[in-house]
Amino acid sequence: MSDFYLHRLIGLIEKAGTNNAAALDEAAKRFSETLAKGGLVHLFGSGHSVLPTQEAFPRYGSFVGLNPLTDPRVMWHNVLGAGGVRELLWLERTENYIDKFLDHQPLNPGDCIIIYSHSGTNSAGIETALYAKKRGLFVVAVTSKANDKPAKHSSGKRLKDAADLVIDTGSPVEDAIVPIEGWSRPVSGSSTVLAMILTHELIARTADQLAKKGVELPVFASPTIEGVTLHDTDIIYGVYRERMLEAQQKHLDTFKQTMAG
Repeated sequence: MSDFYLHRLIGLIEKAGTNNAAALDEAAKRFSETLAKGGLVHLFGSGHSVLPTQEAFPRYGSFVGLNPLTDPRVMWHNVLGAGGVRELLWLERTENYIDKFLDHQPLNPGDCIIIYSHSGTNSAGIETALYAKKRGLFVVAVTSKANDKPAKHSSGKRLKDAADLVIDTGSPVEDAIVPIEGWSRPVSGSSTVLAMILTHELIARTADQLAKKGVELPVFASPTIEGVTLHDTDIIYGVYRERMLEAQQKHLDTFKQTMAG
């Protein structure tokens, strides 16, 4: 086998599975408890770390109860210019911004949240964790423990310090994992792929925990499967909307207090 990306990535995946076994079990247990009671498991990331949240839901094989929190201001839509990378890189590092976005989200006591950040040093992820804990959520960080640089945030915390539970991607600090002879820098990033794989592991383990409780949640299935139609997915969107409306109703008093404050 050539020693390029696939071979190296497989090694990182195997290490992540072994090193995070207990953390994955604990996260799935907490998620299943929340979902069985009608709560939500929220997902947040900025920059490339928004991609695992979009991969988690909605997609074939995921289920109602997962709620991606996607702020377009910290997602890049262009390389340069409006919606470009330089803008989001500045904003995700700027303190006291992300609560303006989170104030409108139905983060309720008893819910859980997964926060993705390779470096774990950006304000957006750290402040999301601190905000969620104040709201009574169980906070899981998916990050790389290899990033051990001092905290940049005024709280003195990195994401892994602000979370209740840490899942380590094992991605190296430089992210890229393939050295090329004659090039000064390695290529082919690993952190986003590893975060997505760990997310699907969490989805599977959470579903297993729910099944053991006798709970089955609506799962998206591809309309390419015989007997499945687009109408079936619309029905699941309806169930998702009902759950979101319930969460918004629970959040309403907190939202009013925040806006009045």
